[in-house]
Amino acid sequence: MTTIHTAAYTGSRGLVDYGAEVENEIAKLQTLIAQDTDLYDRYSTRWLAVKLLEEDSDILAKLHATGNHTLLLAQANDSVEHLRTIYGDDVDTIIADRRYGWIHGLVKETVQRTAQDRLSLSDQIDRIVTNRVLGIPIFLALMWIVFKVTTDVAGPYLDWVDGVIGGPITNWVVAILGLLRLGGTWVESMCVDGIIAGVGGVLVFVPVMMSLYLALAILEDSGYMARAAFVMDRLMHALGLHGKSFLPMIVGFGCTVPAFYATRTLENEKDRVLTGLLVPFMSCGARLPVYALFAAIFFPDNAGAAIFWMYIIGIIVAILLGVLLKVTVFKGKEQSPFVMELPPYRLPTLKAIWFHMWERTSGFVRKAWGLIMATSIIIWVLLAIPVSGGGSFADTDVEQSAFAAVSRSLAPLFKPAGFGNWRTSGALVTGFVAKEVVVGTMSQVYAVEGTEEAAEPTTFFEDVGDILTGFVSATVDTVKSLPLIVGIDLFEGEEEEDLTDLMLTVRDDFETTSNGHGTLAALAYMLFVLLYTPCMVAVAAERQELGTKWMWVSVIGQLILAWLVAVVVFQGGLLLGLG
Repeated sequence: MTTIHTAAYTGSRGLVDYGAEVENEIAKLQTLIAQDTDLYDRYSTRWLAVKLLEEDSDILAKLHATGNHTLLLAQANDSVEHLRTIYGDDVDTIIADRRYGWIHGLVKETVQRTAQDRLSLSDQIDRIVTNRVLGIPIFLALMWIVFKVTTDVAGPYLDWVDGVIGGPITNWVVAILGLLRLGGTWVESMCVDGIIAGVGGVLVFVPVMMSLYLALAILEDSGYMARAAFVMDRLMHALGLHGKSFLPMIVGFGCTVPAFYATRTLENEKDRVLTGLLVPFMSCGARLPVYALFAAIFFPDNAGAAIFWMYIIGIIVAILLGVLLKVTVFKGKEQSPFVMELPPYRLPTLKAIWFHMWERTSGFVRKAWGLIMATSIIIWVLLAIPVSGGGSFADTDVEQSAFAAVSRSLAPLFKPAGFGNWRTSGALVTGFVAKEVVVGTMSQVYAVEGTEEAAEPTTFFEDVGDILTGFVSATVDTVKSLPLIVGIDLFEGEEEEDLTDLMLTVRDDFETTSNGHGTLAALAYMLFVLLYTPCMVAVAAERQELGTKWMWVSVIGQLILAWLVAVVVFQGGLLLGLG
């Protein structure tokens, strides 16, 4: 026997969420449809976009008949092929499955079953993972495992990539430039100290990104992430926030830009603005290299936990700020009900997991080769221009460079937070372009001052042999680290991996700048990176979705909040004798 809660049922009018991949394609099509006055006046943009993805024959025939929608039809075809590649199934099947999942969620929220009703396997699992008491602890435990895997599994490969970029690749570039009679010139300096140091400093963390995306792909494809949203929905409702707001926040863990666009699923304008103001506090993938670098340097025994807490702190700040805005700026806002989609559990396929992991990681790498390389060259130029002393272009002390001069003027602002020197301040400024650039900038400004002894020359085949043996060694170390994820050390007594040259230099610099409180200053720095304004592309998306006024409120508010938190953490830690 079942009982239907009519009030809850009749009040639910939320849109079906088709998942991040499908929703991204829907957004692309909606943008094109909105630009077509004829289609915009005749159809709902979302309805038409879904019909195009379903390859509805009637709609396609009507659009082909006019001959004026070539761009829209081409995008629809590309979107369908893209989704087929990801899911390995027809798009209309995927959409139908999501709709049934939405219905299942609706039934779960409105129908109360008696003890005699038989439960499916998914229902039996959901009784545990979506339990009001156990749901959130299970979610936090799984997230902790994800970040533990990210650091322990990727750590050895991080050292390997760093060695390959700083060794063979650098040597090959120098050799090629020497053959072109460009050795020792500003071209070599730009390639080695600019492009390789900047882009390479970010690419070192590709194994970390791959590990994170691998773990998240498993959780998403299994169906658990929808349950995570369901669990957090209850918490957010209890705090006076809209449950559907958690969906853009989940997207924000990957990238802030689509997270802003995901706020379109919220029908109420105030809900969209409120959610948009909170989205930037979700740690996007671009912040992960910064967390990984500082966690490895200052929290080597608890790197996974340190990264995990950065993500959790972001969620906590977003919730607290949401509550504050709810009772002040958005006081009296009506709250619409939320129907959560609960798709059936599935055993993730290797093809789907690999595709999701590779697509996201390759997107990160493509960004590194484009935006980050351009930024690295600009930073190198500023480092190469002398503003004092007797140096010349590309032959000046880094302390006398234009970059140092500009960054030095900002450094006093961060002195109360413990990291008030020009190097760390300059890295934060370039972080406005993209958060990955923070690490790339550090690779440049610290590497320029490097004083390593010249290595013995090696042949091409010796370099290739070192790369292969290094990869095998990293794989062996990774296998050894797997038991540590559950707290079991099968290889006690073995020496820990040494820190890279960049890590050692950053550590020493933070210790010096903070007068011996480097760990505390590093924590303040990580929190500042977590809380301050997202990248320029995200700010542009925020302006598009929320408007200019709210964009400036967000940008200025985040800068102030990040500075206050960093200062309070560092100064408070000093008073308590920490760090």
